[in-house]
Amino acid sequence: MPITLPHDETTAWLALLRAPGLGAVGVRELVAKHGGAASAIAAADARIPDAARTWLAAPDGAAIERDLAWLEAPDHHLVTALSEDFPLLLRGIPAAPAALFVVGDPTLLWTSQIAVVGARNASAAGRAEAARFARAFAETGTTVTSGLAEGIDGAAHAAALDSGGTTIAVLGTGPDVVYPRGHAELARRIAARGALVTEFPPGTPARPEHFPRRNRIISGVSLGTLVVEAGLNSGSLITARLAAEQGREVFAIPGSIHHALARGCHRLIRDGARLVEAPEDVLAELGSLGASLADGLRERLHAERSTPPMAASAHAADPDYQRLLGVLGATPSTLDELAERSGLVAAALSSMLLVLELEGRVIAEAGRYARR
Repeated sequence: MPITLPHDETTAWLALLRAPGLGAVGVRELVAKHGGAASAIAAADARIPDAARTWLAAPDGAAIERDLAWLEAPDHHLVTALSEDFPLLLRGIPAAPAALFVVGDPTLLWTSQIAVVGARNASAAGRAEAARFARAFAETGTTVTSGLAEGIDGAAHAAALDSGGTTIAVLGTGPDVVYPRGHAELARRIAARGALVTEFPPGTPARPEHFPRRNRIISGVSLGTLVVEAGLNSGSLITARLAAEQGREVFAIPGSIHHALARGCHRLIRDGARLVEAPEDVLAELGSLGASLADGLRERLHAERSTPPMAASAHAADPDYQRLLGVLGATPSTLDELAERSGLVAAALSSMLLVLELEGRVIAEAGRYARR
């Protein structure tokens, strides 16, 4: 479903996002204080820097028109910080973006996500490990999130898609600029089956300073971050540090002490990251955060509509759903209890339970679940 704003409000958001000197924090504070982008501009708030004030008085009309034209294309969206569609996990991080430009399905930003990141010049073994973990995550219904870079990022995105799963690429460019250019076809596939996400307006080129900023979004929308291979100066270590500062789990795959691209992972492990050897090690740790995300989505959906009537499930033939339904009874059970009885990992269970609840087959209350 397309996300739309009144034309004047959309134009005001685009002007604020392009205003020099404001930044994400400045835009968020202004729109929160005044209740919207148009109101923030009209208020002429004293906290607006001079450069931004000059721009807002006479913005580049051609640039705004190009942004509006981009938004009119199919599957192009602007998700603002004031929108209910803004991802729950991203709302509370330090210096959260003021808005996101999305190509593809913006509702995927509300799914359980695991970030898979690592070196651009990854070894063949590292790319294979990234693909193995991403494939396993995708097969549980977890969205794989990364940065579209060469090496580990590209391997993770491709593996998630090849396994029939979903993936999100967070860009350090505008939504219409693919970097690196060699990933143009991969970006097309992600847009068709997942989402390309960025805080930078259309036309923004790749700049070195954009990628560390992009990394806070990769970690911010994810339940946890897995680092596959990384040198001591890798940007992936920035993503891992940001994830830890955001209160998220950090995981690292160890390697040979003689391999330069294992040193970053070893440093992370010494600093408290969890050493993992299999995808199940990651999934088992993230169940409680996945349940919290499902709770937030449930509250939002219930506010928009009543619970739908019970109907035949589209997942009736899925053996995992059958296992879950087999252990659900009239007595409410916790997520951990259901995981123990069914043998399914908690991260997958939280998504499955949410689907069943929205289909009217499950009742959820106070973190416990029962069959309707």
